[in-house]
Amino acid sequence: MSLLRGTREGPVTEDFFKALGRVKQIHNDVKVLLRTNQQTAGLEIMEQMALLQETAYEGLYRWAQGECRALTQESCDISPVLTQAMEALQDRPVLYKYTLDEFGTARRSTVVRGFIDALTRGGPGGTGAPRPIEMHSHDPLRYVGDMLAWLHQATASEKEHLEALLKQVTAQGVEENIQEVVGHITEGVCRPLKVRIEQVIVAEPGAVLLYKISNLLKFYHHTISGIVGNNAATLLTTIEEMHLLSKKIFFNSLSLHASKLMDKVELPPPDLGPSSALNQTLALLREVLASHDSSVVPLDARQADFVQVLSCVLDPLLQMCTVSASNLGTADMATFMVNSLYMMKTTLALFEFTDRRLEMLQFQIEAHLDTLINEQASYVLTRAGLSSIYNTIQQHKPEQGALANLPNLDSVALKAAMVQFDRYLSAPDKLLMPQLDVLLSATVKEQIIRQSTELVCRAYSEVHAAVMNPANEYKEPESILRRPPQQVRALLS
Repeated sequence: MSLLRGTREGPVTEDFFKALGRVKQIHNDVKVLLRTNQQTAGLEIMEQMALLQETAYEGLYRWAQGECRALTQESCDISPVLTQAMEALQDRPVLYKYTLDEFGTARRSTVVRGFIDALTRGGPGGTGAPRPIEMHSHDPLRYVGDMLAWLHQATASEKEHLEALLKQVTAQGVEENIQEVVGHITEGVCRPLKVRIEQVIVAEPGAVLLYKISNLLKFYHHTISGIVGNNAATLLTTIEEMHLLSKKIFFNSLSLHASKLMDKVELPPPDLGPSSALNQTLALLREVLASHDSSVVPLDARQADFVQVLSCVLDPLLQMCTVSASNLGTADMATFMVNSLYMMKTTLALFEFTDRRLEMLQFQIEAHLDTLINEQASYVLTRAGLSSIYNTIQQHKPEQGALANLPNLDSVALKAAMVQFDRYLSAPDKLLMPQLDVLLSATVKEQIIRQSTELVCRAYSEVHAAVMNPANEYKEPESILRRPPQQVRALLS
């Protein structure tokens, strides 16, 4: 019995728990006496045992409280006796909770001190010990990453300490107890963490770094909540606030860059290639998307970010290109736009979540390609002598009489035009618009040549059909147009 009364100052041993167990057993066994004619004796024994238990629990609580208060080293060794004490104290929920609170308070001040030491003094040990985290404050990504990595490690360690402390507790809600206490322990580091990350973000280290920091914060929020659930509310809220702040300033930085594009729109370069502003913006976008692609943020969050990044950058870029090209001639404008859109498309094609944007860019490229195809066909028809003939035939109505009687459409004019057309057939590559030579994509150039050649073949077919038509009164039409359409198509294919 003296074991149970003497825990206030002296150490708790295995014998103490055996004695406490024996008292509990007697207390329960005495209930049998209450059903017999020895009730008075039974009640006296129960009262004695109850008093002894309360004294023992009170003493055990004082001892456990003192033990927890002493756990202020970074390496926290939970003794088997303290684990047994927590198992015993679960029978007294109020004392159990007070002991846990004491543990949490001791560990909280230890973690805060450890964090400040890691920031300003570095890790323990001599040569090879970690250097102070603040030595890397000039490198924003590493600085923020090192702080969050330290906290991640500390959070995991504190959870392990609590699991060791409560491993023999069988009462319900142990996991919730652990998460709650870890939340209290980590709450102390929130202010120093927030102040330092805010300084980094508000200094605006550039869009790419801001985006990487934003992703890093999102990753650690996800990882730490995986360790402690959502009960470490203050720490997780702090990290989430910093994530949202970095994201907000990142998008502000992107929007500012995009708005500057329209402040002073450059004229297209002489080679009708992408402007320097377009190249710089696409380089920025590439960096952002590359860091996005390698980020460890969950897929749905990355996709939502991606859509926002693309609309923030691409829409102003397209507007800038359109304004820049507005004073060019038709073929020059289409060439410049195709080159610019092609550069955007090749940049986006390297990354995920860009299918919708790639589709949209392709539609725009095709619209400008149609212009270039028509311009190239017109260029050939004009220089091959067929343009005015083809246009007149297209506009001619039967009531205007036979084509052979119209000025510039008699046999002599047609034969002269065919001499020019034959020259084109012998060397079609000599009749290419100069704009085609400055196209960035060889595939696009081939497509324009192929489809414009098809238009030239159709135009020749219509001229041929009109000349062969008896209603147009050409004498010996075969001597005027010696080549059937199939032959022209074969020569140009």
